[in-house]
Amino acid sequence: MSDLRLRLGQNLGLLLAIGLFLLFWLVYNGLHPRGFSTAVLIQNANESFVIGAVAMAQTVPVLAGGLDLSVGSVMTLVNCLASLTVSGTPTQMLFGIVLCLATGAAAGWLNGAIVVYGRIQPIIATLASGAVYIGLALFMRPTPGGEIDDDLAWAMTNDITEFCATFGLFDDGEAAWLQPIGWIPMPVVVMLALIFLVWIPFRNSVTGRGVYAIGSSEAAAYMSGVRIDRCKIAAFTLAGFFAGAGGLYLALQTSSGNADVPQAGGYTLNSIAAVVIGGTSLMGGSGGAICSLIGAMVIRAISFNFRIFDIAPLLQPLFEGIVLLGAVSIGAARVFRVKNRLELLG
Repeated sequence: MSDLRLRLGQNLGLLLAIGLFLLFWLVYNGLHPRGFSTAVLIQNANESFVIGAVAMAQTVPVLAGGLDLSVGSVMTLVNCLASLTVSGTPTQMLFGIVLCLATGAAAGWLNGAIVVYGRIQPIIATLASGAVYIGLALFMRPTPGGEIDDDLAWAMTNDITEFCATFGLFDDGEAAWLQPIGWIPMPVVVMLALIFLVWIPFRNSVTGRGVYAIGSSEAAAYMSGVRIDRCKIAAFTLAGFFAGAGGLYLALQTSSGNADVPQAGGYTLNSIAAVVIGGTSLMGGSGGAICSLIGAMVIRAISFNFRIFDIAPLLQPLFEGIVLLGAVSIGAARVFRVKNRLELLG
């Protein structure tokens, strides 16, 4: 019983985020004329993917005790690059996708190298590098535009059935096996692939455990033999990869590229909010990318309800701020409770 109570206490932030998401999402679908339909689910998944990927990107440096203010800029840079490269023959599109993801990872690696070898605080280093990435994005796309392969964009922003039909992966007589899973949106499939093929292996690796150790206590991690430099660079590299995935998907969703500076800043701030709402500590050492993904879904679910209740869009930051403040307050209450217990023991 005490073990269960301990686990519930450790995951209180995540449980709160899941509860908030279910509340806002169920209310939205319950009042929507086409609520709980596949079309609404696909729309929700498309609108949530990018902020979810950017929130996951923000999480990894935060776990190491840092903060990456360039995730929105990296997302924008890759979005503009995708509008130039993800078109043409299948080979050319595959090359463009790999190039986009590699560019995101390279931008993250550069952030890590500046932090580690330049001995600059992450918040300052990434603020500067983010400005550089936005400049490169503006160089590539002074005005919104570009072209993404129509079939690829359509397939990746619909469900599994449409994806298979678009690329001719089954004949008419062989589509029955798709019925149980055909309704699942492709953004969900891609996000699950990122979680199971990238995040979970990283979290369970020696480097991933080192990132958590650094966030808990860098001095203790160093004394334990953790390779501090390698872990920090790996954390920022993975952050760039996740941000690049968000930028690539944004290009598929909009079929264009746009070096939108306010949008980049907005995604960066929302990524920090998603990290906090998901229960990941900004001090590092606890939480995870899945927690932040749930936090991002809470933010999106709030925005969904504005369409139902016809509330002025300018009030959206107010409600998001209230939710964020509530999440932070609960986390602070846990800290004070631990402090009071320590005082009693002393």
